[in-house]
Amino acid sequence: MRRSGPLAFTALLVVATIALGCGSPSNSSNSPGQTNPGIPQSITVAPAVADAKYYPDGEVQFVATGYYSTPPSPITPLAVQLWGVCQNNAPTSEVEISKIGLAQCAAGANGTYSVFASDSTMCLAITACGGGCYVTGTALLTCP
Repeated sequence: MRRSGPLAFTALLVVATIALGCGSPSNSSNSPGQTNPGIPQSITVAPAVADAKYYPDGEVQFVATGYYSTPPSPITPLAVQLWGVCQNNAPTSEVEISKIGLAQCAAGANGTYSVFASDSTMCLAITACGGGCYVTGTALLTCP
């Protein structure tokens, strides 16, 4: 019978340590010790209703909040993957919205628009106005 020496044991320990370290979930935006909550269960957008004429320069800052089934929850502001604007369930360019949720009506824009904040659920069927494989929160924006 042959005995394995300390070198074989050390090699096995190194391989096991590397294997256990691979594939660990991480999220660089979390602070040390904070776990990644994963995909939000729901998202809300505030303000829920806004009229651009009552905001300085007609710019409305929307903020998303994500609600998760595990801590930390809720998260405000939520860094969503996609901000967008639709009118009558179709994309529109009459309202511009930045990656951080700052919306402004374009010249001549008139009516009520749906502002949405979406986060992906990791599937492939995505619709133009934040539906499909996204968890989406919406708000209403009125342009003068």
